[in-house]
Amino acid sequence: MNAATSVAHPDKIDLEERGLLRPLWQESAKKFLYQLTHGAPAHPPGTRLAPSPTPGDRILGHLREGVGDPLTSFLRWRGEVGDVVRLRLAGTTAHLLCHPRLVRAVLQERHRDFVKPIQGRQNMARMLGNGLLVSEGSFWLRQRRIAQPAFLKRRIDGFGERMVTAASQLADEWALRARREETFDVSKDMMHVTLRVVQETLLGAEPTEDGDRIGDSVSYVLGEVNRRFTRVIDPPDDWPTPANRRFQRAKAVLDDAVFDIIRRRRAGEGGEDLLSMLLEARDAETGEGMDDEQLRDEVMTIFLAGHETTANALSWTFYLLGRHPHVARRLADELREVLGDRDPTTADYGRLAYTQQVFRESMRLYPPAWIIARAPLEDIELDGYLLPAGSRVFLSPWVTHRHPEIWSDPEGFDPDRFADPKAIDRFAFFPFGGGPRLCIGHGFAMMEGVLILATLARRFHLELVPGHAVTPQPLVTLRPRDGVRVVARAR
Repeated sequence: MNAATSVAHPDKIDLEERGLLRPLWQESAKKFLYQLTHGAPAHPPGTRLAPSPTPGDRILGHLREGVGDPLTSFLRWRGEVGDVVRLRLAGTTAHLLCHPRLVRAVLQERHRDFVKPIQGRQNMARMLGNGLLVSEGSFWLRQRRIAQPAFLKRRIDGFGERMVTAASQLADEWALRARREETFDVSKDMMHVTLRVVQETLLGAEPTEDGDRIGDSVSYVLGEVNRRFTRVIDPPDDWPTPANRRFQRAKAVLDDAVFDIIRRRRAGEGGEDLLSMLLEARDAETGEGMDDEQLRDEVMTIFLAGHETTANALSWTFYLLGRHPHVARRLADELREVLGDRDPTTADYGRLAYTQQVFRESMRLYPPAWIIARAPLEDIELDGYLLPAGSRVFLSPWVTHRHPEIWSDPEGFDPDRFADPKAIDRFAFFPFGGGPRLCIGHGFAMMEGVLILATLARRFHLELVPGHAVTPQPLVTLRPRDGVRVVARAR
């Protein structure tokens, strides 16, 4: 290691020295072979190991259950063991932390003691580069400082009209389907409308043929990232497999489009969009802005964080409204009282209190970001238990949002839980993460979700198609596995 490298990449070197830049399977294999030949490693005197659930596979431990059906397994393990669950994933130790006080400790109080594990970072970096979801340390802090002003409320408010316009045009399509009593997958529509919103608000791109190419490429790349999320063995990106070639072609379309827009913005072609705001933004401490590569990485990050997550949240919201018609009726009453026969505006957001409650309760039951992973930089004692350096720590909104000590009737759909959002512990309900790494676009996502929901639910109630099973699929985000098939009924 030379001095120049150490200065240029201090965070990376720091992580390499701790062994945190090795993929999970490499760590597991190495530790498993060591334990076969040397026995289990000793633990520091006086430390306690957290309890484990019923032993899993002799070799893989809890890996098969954790990968095969994590949503069911996580809930069962918490009920069986408690708030700190020690898991053996082949040769790697992991802990599932379930109580809000533990979530607060990892995400806020002791956040400097944890980093994102490299396996998840490498998977996300295939699309996002070194954007805010992937970067760590001083580089992440610099990027966050530069990007933060673009997400101030007064700037986000300016995008409300585009969100409503996109939803209103979708509602016109639903009107045609309603007259034909046509069934359709609302989750696909939510993917399309949120993609259109993020294209227009991020890049200033109008719905055109080029916009369709960008949309198709985003959809494919996100799908491929999800597919790779579930693979035990994943070929390196530079192997000339058909999947790799198609992935690289789709990624190239996005890169070309984004770099072209960046070039035009730098040449003076203005635009009222997030990219223009990011171009203008400067680090308050150094006066520096982002170079083209950094801008590209943040644009890709916003494509993911501002597209698929919100689409899934809306899809689950319509599913829950279809299952609970009394909530749908109360929602319709508020929309009729606040909006009458018009579409919402940004100014209506604060008045749509029950609409916000519905959206929040949907994200409680079906949090789009269903799992957060961290790795301790050093041996850490938390709640009296040892979390070894380089192990894995899992925080799961899916589990904590159902914690029976925090939520009454945790599986029930009750928007009135959020009648006073300030009364909710922000680490008992954390669909956007928490602490310093709270999602930078959480205000954007809430406004988008509420305005789209209000625009569509004002005009339609969606009935679920009988016999169509709706099952959560835990990939990078929590998707409905086979979509949500519905029939639109005009109000």
